Amino acid sequence: MVLGALASQVASTPWSFLICGLLGALLLRQAARLLDRLWRGPRRLERALRAQGLRGTPYRFLTGDLKEHGRANREAWSRPLPLRCHDIAAHVAPFIHGAVREHGSMCFTWFGPMPRVTITDPDLARDVMSNKFGHFEKPKFPALSKLFADGVANYEGEKWVKHRRILNPAFHLEKLKARILNPYIKTVSDFLQFLPAIIFAIFYLDRACD
Repeated sequence: MVLGALASQVASTPWSFLICGLLGALLLRQAARLLDRLWRGPRRLERALRAQGLRGTPYRFLTGDLKEHGRANREAWSRPLPLRCHDIAAHVAPFIHGAVREHGSMCFTWFGPMPRVTITDPDLARDVMSNKFGHFEKPKFPALSKLFADGVANYEGEKWVKHRRILNPAFHLEKLKARILNPYIKTVSDFLQFLPAIIFAIFYLDRACD
């Protein structure tokens, strides 16, 4: 009886109301997912990073640190480096340089709603680069990957381990010496053989011009 009343009520409801209600529910669902992605998710990540002892910039809705990043770049690039100055970190990456100075050698910043952890410790950086267990995921750019090509730089997990093992022999020290160092030595030796003739020719031309 209850089901019959409910069915009759649905049948008497205009289809436009049903469609509007369905669209409203879908919009609310998408809005909730968007809010979770742009606010609640980043806030949870920030709390988790701080709970692990990391320090960093607070999350700002949607933009993260993009505005501060652009402002730091404009300020740094508006001033030329002094002559013979080799301290280029503050000029090349001023925002990251300032974040490391303020929050420590391992800190996090925000690229939109995504946190970026900066590591300056060489041992920890080597651990990240040689990781084989999938704890450190690479940033994913599917559009760029389709535009160019997939490869070991984009792979994760077992697929990365398999292709890394295939590439390893090409980077053995002896093969690098044979492919890079030996041709370089030969080129320099050939140049040194012709160097006296080049110097004599320059000296002769200079005397001839006088």
